[in-house]
Amino acid sequence: MSRVAFIPLRLLSWSRALVLGTALLATACHPADDAAPVKTVDYKGPMLETENVLMLVSDSARLRVRLTAPLQQDFESGDSAYPKGVKLTFMDTDGKTVVNTITGKYGKFEKSKNLYTMRGDVRVTNVPQQQRMNTEEAFYDQNKASIYTKETTEIKVTTPTEVLTGRGLTANQDFSRYRILTPTGVFTLQEAPTAPPVPANR
Repeated sequence: MSRVAFIPLRLLSWSRALVLGTALLATACHPADDAAPVKTVDYKGPMLETENVLMLVSDSARLRVRLTAPLQQDFESGDSAYPKGVKLTFMDTDGKTVVNTITGKYGKFEKSKNLYTMRGDVRVTNVPQQQRMNTEEAFYDQNKASIYTKETTEIKVTTPTEVLTGRGLTANQDFSRYRILTPTGVFTLQEAPTAPPVPANR
């Protein structure tokens, strides 16, 4: 697969700025003939920040995955973080039809594993089958084209006819097939628990 990123850049050269600032401070405080050794700062923050990210992943000249995020932070390791949320959109083989989406309030990408982690109100939605999973943390493994959660993570799957609850889930990339590791309940839409009605104002 190939990647094409369309991103307006806002660069942050934090590491160079910190080292340069430390060097200038040391020079200003000591005479030239008695210069103290320059202390470098071990900066572990982002090397680059990008706003309003749009990244396209294609295969055989057809769009397969679209990533959008308000903010992307890139690190020296090649990892990325999405502190303001992220959305992955999966396309059908025609490259035009949306088959699945994953959204989360926070996301990160680990380059060494080719793995996305989503946290906070995570929603996985298969559009053609109208089924959705809600959870607080989920993973997308790009190498295996699979979506999964930890075994102990609470999940809820909603289909057009029923609601299923449990802990732990594995699914294929488009969320057309899934397996709940520990099912805890199955409800029809009429039986599914709902919030109590709000009393009318008198």
